[in-house]
Amino acid sequence: MTCTRPHILFASATLAGLSACAPQTGADVTREGGGFEPKYAGVDTRLLEGDLVNFHVAMTGARDERDVHAYAECAAAQYALIRGFGFARHVRTTTDNQGDLWSGDAVYTISAALPRGLKTIDAEVIVANCEDNGIPTV
Repeated sequence: MTCTRPHILFASATLAGLSACAPQTGADVTREGGGFEPKYAGVDTRLLEGDLVNFHVAMTGARDERDVHAYAECAAAQYALIRGFGFARHVRTTTDNQGDLWSGDAVYTISAALPRGLKTIDAEVIVANCEDNGIPTV
């Protein structure tokens, strides 16, 4: 069967439209890398100053640093909700890999109103997404 140009354009437009609906979090478990069986080893949370919070996460079975980022984001979102805030802004995340053990050191600000910046998250939306994807929160 030969594929004509209109079919290619339709398929491209459909895929582009679907990708625009993808969630903004790193918690996408549909990425390539079959056999994904993560084990989440816990979160250590530290209030640094005012609204600045540090999250240390650890896990095994991560496919790459994006899984560690997603775990830290889930912890930050739940922490914001626990503290009565609805939003968080990602400041930075560093990851390390020692064999199968992955760790992350993430910093977020939490706030009641949507903070300025590009890396903001709506805590309720992210927590729901984490639950849907089986990623634990705080």
